[in-house]
Amino acid sequence: MTTPRLSVDRARCAGAGMCALTAPEVFDQDDEEGLVVLLHPAPDPGHLAAARLAVGLCPAGAIALNSPDSGDA
Repeated sequence: MTTPRLSVDRARCAGAGMCALTAPEVFDQDDEEGLVVLLHPAPDPGHLAAARLAVGLCPAGAIALNSPDSGDA
């Protein structure tokens, strides 16, 4: 089974920081603009639930979780 992959759109990011607060092992914010920084595009299974929650909490919709089983080829 392949781990889902995260992607971020920094141009869309509003800098709310919900991702870094919800899943600090996966996301951070840059010091200059406060925009999302993706630390782990394929998070460990133990961090996947928090990463999924962060995707849902992002007010700008700047984070996506792409399932390898979704047929996005």
